[in-house]
Amino acid sequence: MTKTTLRVGSGSGWWGDRVEPAALSARLGRLDYLCFETMAEATVSAAQVRKRRDPAFAGYDTYLDERMRAVLPHCLANGTRIISNQGWIHPLGAARRIAEICAELGLPMPRIAAITTTDLTPTICDHDLALLESGAPVASLRGTLISAEPYEGALPIVRALEQGAQIVVTGRVADPSLFLAPMIDAFGWDYARDVDLLARGSAIGHLLECGAQATGGYFGDPGYKDVPEPWNLAFPIAEIDADGNAVIGKVPGTGGRIDLQTIKEQMFYEVHDPARYITPDVVVDFTTAALEQVAPDQVRISGVRGAPRTGTLKVSLGCTEGFIGEDMFFYAGPGCLAKAELARVILERRFALANLQAEELRIDFLGVNAIHGAASPVPPCEPNEIAVRVAARTRTREEAAKVGREIDSMAVCGLASTGKRVPHQDRTREIIGVWSALVPRAQVESCIHFL
Repeated sequence: MTKTTLRVGSGSGWWGDRVEPAALSARLGRLDYLCFETMAEATVSAAQVRKRRDPAFAGYDTYLDERMRAVLPHCLANGTRIISNQGWIHPLGAARRIAEICAELGLPMPRIAAITTTDLTPTICDHDLALLESGAPVASLRGTLISAEPYEGALPIVRALEQGAQIVVTGRVADPSLFLAPMIDAFGWDYARDVDLLARGSAIGHLLECGAQATGGYFGDPGYKDVPEPWNLAFPIAEIDADGNAVIGKVPGTGGRIDLQTIKEQMFYEVHDPARYITPDVVVDFTTAALEQVAPDQVRISGVRGAPRTGTLKVSLGCTEGFIGEDMFFYAGPGCLAKAELARVILERRFALANLQAEELRIDFLGVNAIHGAASPVPPCEPNEIAVRVAARTRTREEAAKVGREIDSMAVCGLASTGKRVPHQDRTREIIGVWSALVPRAQVESCIHFL
């Protein structure tokens, strides 16, 4: 299929994102595509851990139902195709659930594709690979490894679209690749011939992938960077031409702002080297980009250049790294800082008596030193209230549970006016370490499954 322009909208910037802006774009955005990005570095590993504890866990985005129920009626009525990585560790299950939702809503059944990618978990420790963060061999994670998921690019999605898919559900696909795929399909871009076009499309995808971060989300700073109606942010929409240039906008009448500041902040978000931003599809050079404010809440991006994709794919490696025990309690009124200081001494002594085996222990005062630690200045005056947060990193859940046990005792074995939280929430959690490695492309294969 070839088109002259394409309208692609963001449906989410992460797993916990709001649903209403996606529904608004689906209804009023005149979209050709609505793309959902719901995965962080640790999503696959966290999903694997949950699946291990709870066999009933479906393995896909826990907000899949809510998002699809909000957008499917509008997307199917308006001819908007959906691309989503909400499949997490079970794309087929997510695709089947979307089909069930369509049936429950009485909607016409769309052509749905699920894309699965090689799971490298069973074999990656057998290869001579190094961790990017430390240089240590990947084999050093043997025994703690939970998942080894490669970042796939746009090509499997393009092939599904070429076969008529109206909805494509994937697992771990690089964020900008979700948005690049419809451009390749619509404009006929070629991996060997159109490197700069692929770079431009990936740059556009990068601007869209984090949702409202391009429209004023995670941006506002009162008095310095004010955002109109920050409670009413829309998600960004890109109108793209066949030369890979785009105007980034949003649904009219919504809050937020799109200008050179918001776009530049998102452009360099999570980009280590702006001249060499590596994706599975292409290497993007953001330093060549030209940005222009063409209208209120509309910014044009053009001129991005690129280099051919590398011969390797990044693999995200999740492993177990112990547990964290965490809880907090409170003091208010005169003398609250002195009470917090004495409470810290009490807890340090009691943890020693309880033989807490902690690799790291932190006792912070929220509002005083919890962020900057030892670099925090002395408060110029007595705080009105203090929350004491206690956290320990341990090798076992049993050791982590000692934190909550000692915090409980502060209610009657502590200082005057100690405030505790009740009822008690789960105060221990497993730590998922996330590492990275590079594998040859030949080791990764994707399959397309049509329902």
